[in-house]
Amino acid sequence: MNIQPPSSSPSGSLVRLPDTDRHRLSEALQELLAHGSILGLEPGRSELYEWCRQNSEWLREGAALIGLMVYSEHETRLVQAIPQRPSLTLNLKQDATIVMLALWYEFDTQVREQGATQVLLTVRQLNQLLKEKLLPDLRSQPSAGRLKEILVQARRFNLIRVDFVEPFDGSRIEVLPTLKKVIQFNDIEEWTRTAELHRNPAIVTDPASASTDEEGDETT
Repeated sequence: MNIQPPSSSPSGSLVRLPDTDRHRLSEALQELLAHGSILGLEPGRSELYEWCRQNSEWLREGAALIGLMVYSEHETRLVQAIPQRPSLTLNLKQDATIVMLALWYEFDTQVREQGATQVLLTVRQLNQLLKEKLLPDLRSQPSAGRLKEILVQARRFNLIRVDFVEPFDGSRIEVLPTLKKVIQFNDIEEWTRTAELHRNPAIVTDPASASTDEEGDETT
């Protein structure tokens, strides 16, 4: 494919994009809106990632127009969109937030303490992590059906890879680095403070930020 480089003066250059590049930019922006990132190592995404890398000025300019900031990590062939307006952020239900916190914890622990380059765990291990770290005071964890829904949503937004098998608790999850950009903590202490709010919602002093333990309630 013939990839043309961006002009030396990218400001205002989008209207002069050649048709081929206009199509690629449209494809990249749609992918970022639908899935939050472009994973260049995924099958069928290599060419789109390479276009984004070689035309980063155009990509950043186009993303800015729709309220996204683009983050690139070429070592892992990743292009990720960070929403800059509330309407583009994920509005997760309470139970989904708790699952994401558990996945963040596992990613941080394996990378920081073990130097892992690939973070893997099973659904069985995830349930144990939820029980020990996040849900010790609750009577029940998300059902298997609900947990699968949450994992499917996380996969849709390129936060994990997951291979569902029977029995379900043997399903294998790979936590992707994109999760650290979606749920951002400076350190494990900040994670602990946030997790405490979800373990004990009653201690939240700001009613606007409080959320209940019901599966249907939402949190940002």
